[in-house]
Amino acid sequence: MTRCLLCLVPLFLIVVLGATVQAEDTEKSSPFARWESKIKAFEEQDKTDPPPKNGLLFVGSSSIVRWDLPKSFPEMPVINRGFGGSQIVDSIHFADRIISPHEPRVIVFYAGDNDIASGKSAKRVFNDYQEFVTLVHKRLPKTKVVYIPIKPSIRRWSMWDKMNDANTRIETYAKQHSHLEYVDIATPMLAAEGPPPEKWFVSDGLHLSAEGYALWTALVLPHLK
Repeated sequence: MTRCLLCLVPLFLIVVLGATVQAEDTEKSSPFARWESKIKAFEEQDKTDPPPKNGLLFVGSSSIVRWDLPKSFPEMPVINRGFGGSQIVDSIHFADRIISPHEPRVIVFYAGDNDIASGKSAKRVFNDYQEFVTLVHKRLPKTKVVYIPIKPSIRRWSMWDKMNDANTRIETYAKQHSHLEYVDIATPMLAAEGPPPEKWFVSDGLHLSAEGYALWTALVLPHLK
């Protein structure tokens, strides 16, 4: 009997090791795996230098990452949790790790730009936005979510009609719900005709210049009070 049990031990180890490898492979193959190191870095940062509760949390794609928030909003409790290249679904997936623990008073959210560029429809962007704000308010019912709409840019000008469609859907929805606000950064960035002026962007025609961020700061600031 003992010999039979000993024979089963290697089989048990194979099953356990196989399950472990499978779990690791699943994690690596997840569409969110590319962000894991960045999210873990945020968590380590929170352990060593915990940000204040009831602060102003900025989350979203590279337009958030590149924003010098302490300089733009001096003496305000700003927290930057942007990760470049991200889409709305990424912020949804990691919300319990980079948003909810901080219990922010206000969330400033910029995403949707990369979503449209990846081929998603305006309706899909709107639906993902709805899912994001629903999740936030399930966890943080008193938190205000301020949405910065998809910006018109030189590089992605051919996508502007679809982007503007998504913006319009979100703006209409936000106006119908308390704790949701929409900051129209798009209209001031547009030229009379054609793509927006180069002054708003760095050389890649996509990311904001210092002048572009100055405009966004002036427009967002009233929504943080």
